[in-house]
Amino acid sequence: MRVTMRRVLMVICFGIMMMIAVHLGQQMLQCQRILDDEYYGRRHRGVMKPENEELVMFDSENVEYRYGREMPLIFVGGVPRSGTTLMRAMLDAHPDIRCGEETRIIPRLLAMRHAWSKSEREKMRLDEAGVTDEVLDSAMQAFILEIIAKHGEPAKVLCNKDPFTLKSSLYLSKLFPKSKFILMLRDGRASVHSMITRKVTIAGFDLNSYRDCLTKWNKAVEAMYTQCLDVGSYKCLPVYYEQLVLHPRRSMQKIMSFLDITWNDAVLHHEELIGKPGGVSLSKIERSTDQVIKPVNLEALTRWVGHIPEDVVQDMAQIAPMLARLGYDPYANPPNYGQPDPMVVNNTNRVMKGDFKTPVNLKGYPKVFQNASEFHR
Repeated sequence: MRVTMRRVLMVICFGIMMMIAVHLGQQMLQCQRILDDEYYGRRHRGVMKPENEELVMFDSENVEYRYGREMPLIFVGGVPRSGTTLMRAMLDAHPDIRCGEETRIIPRLLAMRHAWSKSEREKMRLDEAGVTDEVLDSAMQAFILEIIAKHGEPAKVLCNKDPFTLKSSLYLSKLFPKSKFILMLRDGRASVHSMITRKVTIAGFDLNSYRDCLTKWNKAVEAMYTQCLDVGSYKCLPVYYEQLVLHPRRSMQKIMSFLDITWNDAVLHHEELIGKPGGVSLSKIERSTDQVIKPVNLEALTRWVGHIPEDVVQDMAQIAPMLARLGYDPYANPPNYGQPDPMVVNNTNRVMKGDFKTPVNLKGYPKVFQNASEFHR
């Protein structure tokens, strides 16, 4: 009996010792992991892993939306006065897409990022401080996504329209691998005439000189067009403003197919959804708003003809060689852009008669619930 009791006690003690050993082993492993994490963190300067992060938002009906670097963002851009606002308004009319107004800050941020990487001295200083390309890209990615997601109501597909963002198409496609780009192209003579007559201030453009503005237009559109080609036809689609206006259904069907988004007739009637929840939100201070409140029409197509100085007209092919490269005849005044669809002719007649509704409200966002500015893993 004593022997049996002694054996039982030995077994119990042995079991307790085993449990203590296992517990101590687990504690040691946990400590090692903490030390390893601290070491890894010191080595990698706490770099975030944006591929594992999502921004969570809720709409007015408490529907959850999750946004991250792998989502198919849409970027719309081009030289100002090239139809970028019309393009984003037509996209905004689709129930699954939200673009919203220009953020203005994203192209500035991209320009700063480009300047930092372009200067060898500045890049060396940043690297020395531990602000590596990896750190900067992670921060840029998070910042851009937060701005795009939170400056409007949530939607299944998010879109950004800041004209000069497409000067950074290659970089943006690196930050957001599944993003797609729509490059708006327009006859440079029309774009320049519009920016001069409507006094649209653009850094570096002398609005007192058609020659200077056409030269700057040529440089800007060449940079964007080159990047679009480099990104590839699967990710970047050039869209001619003239063809969008003349043939909106055909153009939008091609665009929706490119974006892999189901067709919806609402994209052909954006003006009917201005200021409505889930529809088109327009800024009162953007220069294109007074034009975009109208249905797609021919009003602005050839308004530039007869207003460009004769000496500039004579030198047009030399001043703006991108005109010919993009398929425009630099000596045609007026050019033949093609014949409009009957719907567009009807819209134009209505606009000329003032037969269209002016929206009561330009903005129509319902209350949106956000998770502060928090990212979730």
